[in-house]
Parts: sequence; structure tokens; C-alpha cells
Amino acid sequence: MSDRITEAQIRALVFSFYGAIREDPTLGPVFEARLSGRWEPHLEKMCDFWSSVLLASRRFTGNPAAAHVGLPGLRPEHFDRWLDLFHRTATALLPPHVAADVVGRAQRMRIPLERAAFPDAHEHEWGAPRSRVGTP
Repeated sequence: MSDRITEAQIRALVFSFYGAIREDPTLGPVFEARLSGRWEPHLEKMCDFWSSVLLASRRFTGNPAAAHVGLPGLRPEHFDRWLDLFHRTATALLPPHVAADVVGRAQRMRIPLERAAFPDAHEHEWGAPRSRVGTP
């Protein structure tokens, strides 16, 4: 058993996760409004992103924070739902120790993404993640 996620596991995670996003009544419309007709390139870019984050592949180029600025329909509570779906997908597909690492990294990146998307929010709201998905 490997201690690290593989490229094949990253691909399965990304495609399964975004499949769940597309079917989700809360997040689906937000993502569809931005990605309609461009899902395949987005999925490939997300594979590159997670490969860069998890395997230091350096394949990703872009600015995730900037991508969330001005996203029509995006609300702060959407980040809770995103993390919930991500946690469910990761724990369903990955060995527990790998899923815990991947979900932990997603939780840590939430705050800078939320700050970029909602810069006018009060600082006291950013002190800690609102959700501790997957933790007792």
C-alpha cells in the first residue's frame, strides 16, 4: 500500500467529485453557469491542480483564488457543501490515510479561496474554518 496518492487516484477523485458537483442541487447550477460546454478542459485542469498539490508535479498553471472572484451565484455556504462532497468522494475512493491527507489539504485551502471570493467579509469570520468535515 502506497503512502501517497497516485495520478490514477487523482483522476478518479476529480472526475467522481465533479460528477457529484454536477448532480448537486446547490452547487451544480453555480458550476454549470461557469463551465457549460467547458467541463472537460476544467476537469483536466483540476487533475493538474491536484497533481501539483499532492504530488508536486508542477503541472498546474493558474490562480485558483482569482478563479473564484466574481463567480455568479457563489455564496460562502457553498464552501461547506463543496468540502462535504469532496470529503465523501475522497473517503469513498481512497485508502483512509490518503483520503485524510487529501481532505486536510482541501480544508486548508478553503480560507484563502473564500477570502478571495468574499473580501468584504469580516475578519472575525475567517478565524477558523466554519466546517470540520469528516472530524468528530
